[in-house]
Amino acid sequence: MTGYENKRVVHRKELNTEWEALWIWRSRRVRVNDFAYFRKEFSVRGPLKRALLFYSAHHTAAVYVNGTRLGGYVSPAPTNPEKRKAYLAYDVTELLADGRNCLTADAHYLGGSGQNYYDGLPGFRLQLQLVYEDRTEKVVKTDASWQALKEMPHAVGTPYQQNRRVSAIEAYDARKLDPEWRYAGWRKEGATVMAKPALIGSDDWPMEAQRIPEGAIAEEIKCVKLPQPNGGEAEFAQVFDAGAIVSGWPRLALKGVEGTVVRLRYSEDLDENGRVKHNVTNEFSDRYYDEYTMRGDELETWQPDFSFKAFRYVEVTGYPLEIAEGGVTVCWAYTGMAQTGEFSCSAEHLNKLYAACIRTQKNNTLGQTVDCPHREQAQYTADTDLQAEALLYNFEAVEVVAKTLADFTDAQLEDGTFPFVAPINYENPDFHIQIPEWDLHYATLMWKAYEASGDVGILKNGYETARRMVDYFLSIRDADTGLVPLDKGWHISDWPYPSVEHKGQFLTVQQIKLVLALRAVGRAAALIGRAKEGGTYAEHAERLSERIVEQLYDRERKRFRDSSESDARHQGVTAIALAAGLVPDEDRERAIASVAEQSWECRTVLSLPLLRMLFDNGREAEAFALLDRTEYPGWGHMIAQGSPTMWEGWEDIESHSHAWNGYPARLLQEYIVGIRSETPGFAKTTIRPYMPDSLTFAEGKIATPFGPVSARWERTDGGVRVRATIPAGMEARLTLPLADGRIVEQALTEGENEMFFAK
Repeated sequence: MTGYENKRVVHRKELNTEWEALWIWRSRRVRVNDFAYFRKEFSVRGPLKRALLFYSAHHTAAVYVNGTRLGGYVSPAPTNPEKRKAYLAYDVTELLADGRNCLTADAHYLGGSGQNYYDGLPGFRLQLQLVYEDRTEKVVKTDASWQALKEMPHAVGTPYQQNRRVSAIEAYDARKLDPEWRYAGWRKEGATVMAKPALIGSDDWPMEAQRIPEGAIAEEIKCVKLPQPNGGEAEFAQVFDAGAIVSGWPRLALKGVEGTVVRLRYSEDLDENGRVKHNVTNEFSDRYYDEYTMRGDELETWQPDFSFKAFRYVEVTGYPLEIAEGGVTVCWAYTGMAQTGEFSCSAEHLNKLYAACIRTQKNNTLGQTVDCPHREQAQYTADTDLQAEALLYNFEAVEVVAKTLADFTDAQLEDGTFPFVAPINYENPDFHIQIPEWDLHYATLMWKAYEASGDVGILKNGYETARRMVDYFLSIRDADTGLVPLDKGWHISDWPYPSVEHKGQFLTVQQIKLVLALRAVGRAAALIGRAKEGGTYAEHAERLSERIVEQLYDRERKRFRDSSESDARHQGVTAIALAAGLVPDEDRERAIASVAEQSWECRTVLSLPLLRMLFDNGREAEAFALLDRTEYPGWGHMIAQGSPTMWEGWEDIESHSHAWNGYPARLLQEYIVGIRSETPGFAKTTIRPYMPDSLTFAEGKIATPFGPVSARWERTDGGVRVRATIPAGMEARLTLPLADGRIVEQALTEGENEMFFAK
């Protein structure tokens, strides 16, 4: 904690700077898990009007002005630097004084060809622009005059913590950093070398101001110390419980014992002896820990915050003294989006479900939207498409979703397809993977972000990428069937552990998702002034829809086959076909009934279209029953087991903080409270709640471009009371189905609306 309220430059025109600074590093050698500690003194002469500081690093850096740390954590956010390299901007006027001042930076290069970043090259870049009251200007910038510390507190080349090399062990020796290093006037003969120009040319990487918030500490959790572990190794182990899986890191505040190496090990789980397991979710890892070597001060504080970890339990070994309350704190950290959404109702298990969805979603925005915050930290199109449901209703998250789209634009391959995640070291054989069905989510995610924001700029930015992607799939259509074959990569349809059958060359879910992508591209084209192209893609969508029905629809059973050579007719396959409007009109009601009355077969991916289809087609009771249930399978089963976060799937075997299972939060707000957008950007909004008999009230609030919208319904002895708050500029209506079959339609006005409807 710095005690300084960082002031990010807020005006967009001030975010841009002409870069004069060089990329620097401490040597010309490229080493994995490398660090560089930089320092520069400079003078300020006369009163300052404004001081703007810009910096970037590959991969991350912490920057200090006269000993005060700037900004957030794990910054800048990961990108493909050859396409765009993010930088941060701050107003640091209040941190500078007349006379000598000091800039320091601790920079970290990860390397190692991991899964959720791009290797690139090590480098740090900073530019401080001083504007004096007399209008004269001065620029302080990284160059060969900066000092680099020879013997650093961070060890170089430590092992990676996960199999996918997402983060590396921080091994920090506090004895190797003089506390005066960060302040003007520090001198120590022979302790530094002159910084070297990095292997990155000044114009090699296009610089772009980071639009998403930085990593921020949202909560400092006071851990519960657990009883002393039983058995196992003889070493003294102290175990702490954060109460839930969190992303972030622990913070130590302990009496120093010089030379003592304190190890912090992390996991979601404890073993039979009460020790922290050696795992990262379902994968073994003996390296999911960090280490701190003590200087011997009366009180020493340290936190390993160069990367996000995720855990519930922290085990401290190597420290010889009993740790008192406050000695270990867990910093819950994630991309600092403002949360604007809310939900509560009369059923406590649904309130816990909503809270678990939101907590899980926060855990999985770590400079990018990721699937899980520990094992992979990887950004997938389909995962983000599912996450966007809760994100866009509950957070100021449009820029976060837009970054996902930009990252996949930058990763797009020559043929128009994508690597399975982005950013990625795609050339690494371990990660040279594709999921064709996931590619199609790029277009639907783009459209979802537009619907939430009403910003046509999102369509303009993403259109060419989406067009190239669908063009690839159109180019490989089978001449005889008109369908898209399996092609390259890994095929999913539903996950995890789905029962959708993949037999033959043509998978029904993949065909339907291509229809949805073509429609999105067609609509986008029409809105950005390319109406002719829009018509062409709409025609492609219509023709493909016809071919799907001709060849994959079972007219007798009113169900779709799973694939071209399958006799299975999975509930989710017909559900997504119904949601997409592909079932013939004359069969639609029978098909809906068939899906609604079937035992729940869908997993995470296909349960979303299943629930939406049921809610939107008069089967609210069946849809709500799935959200409301507490037995296996389902989200409520996780809550019934005491989990405060959402699992990867229904089974208690893998990640227990998986964000793609967070969309029930949105469905509770959208269908139970009833807040729904009728036009992109919520220009027209409807409050249309479903009021199940088991609930006496439900209320919620969501984010919109006009401001927050809130609604509440409550049953009373005499009828139903409804309250709604509508922001200025929004056109809103209430549609309320009453128990006697009446449907009330009423316009809502700006501000507070309160209505009562008698039985």
